Amino acid sequence: MERILNVNEICKIAKESSRKLAKLKTEEKNKILISIKNSLMDNLNKILEENKKDVKSAEDNNLTEGIIDRLLLTTDRIENMAKAIDDVVDFKDPVGRVLSMEENYKGLKIGKKTVPMGVIAIIYEARPNVTLDAAILSLKASSAIVLRGGKEAINSNIAIANSIREGIKLSGYDENFVQIIKDTSRESATNLMKQKGYVDLLIPRGSSSLINSVVENSTVPVIETGVGNCHIYVDESADIKKAVEIIKNAKTTRIGVCNAMESLILNENLSDEFYIYLNEIIQEFDIKVYADELAKKRLKNSTIATEADYAKEFLDYAFSVKTVSNIDDAIKHIEKYSTGHSEAILTKSYENAMKFLDEVDSSCVYVNASTRFTDGGEFGKGAELGISTQKLHARGPVGLDELVSYKYIIFGNGEVRI
Repeated sequence: MERILNVNEICKIAKESSRKLAKLKTEEKNKILISIKNSLMDNLNKILEENKKDVKSAEDNNLTEGIIDRLLLTTDRIENMAKAIDDVVDFKDPVGRVLSMEENYKGLKIGKKTVPMGVIAIIYEARPNVTLDAAILSLKASSAIVLRGGKEAINSNIAIANSIREGIKLSGYDENFVQIIKDTSRESATNLMKQKGYVDLLIPRGSSSLINSVVENSTVPVIETGVGNCHIYVDESADIKKAVEIIKNAKTTRIGVCNAMESLILNENLSDEFYIYLNEIIQEFDIKVYADELAKKRLKNSTIATEADYAKEFLDYAFSVKTVSNIDDAIKHIEKYSTGHSEAILTKSYENAMKFLDEVDSSCVYVNASTRFTDGGEFGKGAELGISTQKLHARGPVGLDELVSYKYIIFGNGEVRI
């Protein structure tokens, strides 16, 4: 019987393998990625069978529809995951780029060159697609990856990780470039947060409690990805029909994703026509609305909102509503309750659009478009490891360019410092 490695052993193996990965050329990394794609598709039925176990367990445990949707894999979803590999293959290698080169007063040529992180670790919850996204991005960025998914998707995660490792091995390289922690206990997550010396970067992706735990307890550098209390403000000058279609898209296409609309801000001068259309959407999807006094009078299926409702990421057919007098009040509401993920204004006013872009301090700010576009693939990054809501190093979708560091390279000709 194969011995299950502990977290420290896994991270040590990842560190050792990362040194080999760092030496590979772009063509070799792309060869690995193509092999992973072939392996993924060869194992499609096996992955789907393992995913069925996770979905059934989620249903038996009465997990929400939004979480089950995040968890579910279909043939189409796996094929789309495979297509993301093609995108990453086509992207320029983020490693080895000379970002700048300048000459100092002594004649030294001083430049900055991108280099691999080394070992990247990710702690995530009911998102089996992250297993593949994290692996392919890290590999292209010449870093080994340690995957620690949640118990809800453990069978799916192991099946995908095994396919990835098989693809690496079949391409003639070290499958230890990709590691998965099969222990889903809280202790394994805590141990991973403490792997200073082996793990160079840790990314949490999931609930606010998970993210806060990693940020507060980790001894290795963290990119903080945020939960998505995403706001849409409908200005009084908005195109009504376009506005309701954007709201419908942002709220109902996938309720369990972090870029779904959770908070709707309405200008008090919006017409009855707008409310008629909005109520049609509420009725069609049986959406629960948590509204202020003014909005409650005009919206179906609504109750009075609490402070907690305005701050909540529902991940369900529900959203909060706040009525405001002007754009300044809308921005103040966002400042108070936003998680810094994605916000949108729907307006015909150029002045209000620019004001919203300038003053709303979130990672992604939209004018007349759905927040559902906040995604690595939609932004041309192929895939992502999460949406960073912090300001240091990375912000917005965390793709290839955010997964490398840099070092200074200095060329001299016998210069000495006096």
